[in-house]
Amino acid sequence: MAKINDNFLKLPGSYLFSTIAKKVAAYTAANPDKEIIKMGIGDVTKPLAPAVIEAMHKAVDEMGTADGFRGYGPEQGYDFLRDKIVEKDYRARGIDIKSDEIFVSDGAKSDCGNIGDIFSKDNKVAVCDPVYPVYVDTNAMAGRAGEFVGEHWTNLYYMSCTEENGFMPELPTEKVDMIYLCFPNNPTGVSATREQLKPWVEYAKKNGAVILYDSAYEAFITNPDVPHSIYEIEGAKEVAIEFRSFSKTAGFTGTRCAYTVVPHELKIDGTELNSLWNRRQCTKFNGVPYVIQKAAEAVYSDEGHKQTREAIEYYLENAKIIRESLTEAGLTVFGGENAPYIWAKTPDGMKSWDFFDKLLEEAGVVTTPGAGFGPSGEGYIRLTAFSTKENTIKAMEKIKAIL
Repeated sequence: MAKINDNFLKLPGSYLFSTIAKKVAAYTAANPDKEIIKMGIGDVTKPLAPAVIEAMHKAVDEMGTADGFRGYGPEQGYDFLRDKIVEKDYRARGIDIKSDEIFVSDGAKSDCGNIGDIFSKDNKVAVCDPVYPVYVDTNAMAGRAGEFVGEHWTNLYYMSCTEENGFMPELPTEKVDMIYLCFPNNPTGVSATREQLKPWVEYAKKNGAVILYDSAYEAFITNPDVPHSIYEIEGAKEVAIEFRSFSKTAGFTGTRCAYTVVPHELKIDGTELNSLWNRRQCTKFNGVPYVIQKAAEAVYSDEGHKQTREAIEYYLENAKIIRESLTEAGLTVFGGENAPYIWAKTPDGMKSWDFFDKLLEEAGVVTTPGAGFGPSGEGYIRLTAFSTKENTIKAMEKIKAIL
């Protein structure tokens, strides 16, 4: 008789954003005449940059010729894109990353979850609280999380990020093996300086731990003290894997392209994790389409860089509007300066889901309840800056009106 992976049965409820989608759908069905402004899920609204579209068109035309057609590509990504990533994202910042340490994929979400394939089930995992749900759920699916009791998994180490500690996780007081860090942070929008990251690299080196560093929002960094890569910290290549994405950087949420960096220096018991991840990708992944990789390459052209930066500045202006408007409305807010996310405290101690319902039903604005990101997220909501400027202003006016 076939057996299922019963770790899936331990997962509480449905995925956070699926739950939100169901609530919004139910509200829309009951109120078909009401306008809905979505500021919950972190999906972009601006179209792909002209340089990216041009590159895609050229690649499509190539695929229609005998000489230009390409079938299966390299699972790790084409050299033309990997070389650009090395040159523009790392070498330009004085970081020595090699092309064969870059693995192009269909999304940072996929990689953050799939990376667990190369780690033992027995590893102790540390996550921030609140946290991007994928880090927790995928480890639960793999059997590393233990049992879900109350609001916590019994075998995860939770690093509380609260207003009292500036939403900055503190070093574990016990030995852990895998540490998920995300800066600029999703969901709080808080960023870490070089000085704040150094102790994490030191801890990992001392304890033989691996840092899984989600840097999906690095393009939104404006503070020069905030590093764009964990590898700006000395020794990080010996202990860290970094995840990057074109989703928010260049609007590729529907186009799907990202990459993961696994340095050769990163070893466990003498075994390079680079070779293990390469083996995993070659077995389970057939690579990102040529057309998409040519589009991603165009992001690094002079025109592509200029155009994508304009979109990022647009979203950062939205973040400023949200931050200032919610402050005027009397809410305490965080983030939004080096990140596209704003973390707002609910009024009068209201529960996250209750405030979510209030904003949806009375203002027609969709947010994300902080409790969905973990126990320490209770009492907060997350808003994204990825709407249009017009809808951002309209949403803030609606929220201010009901508060």
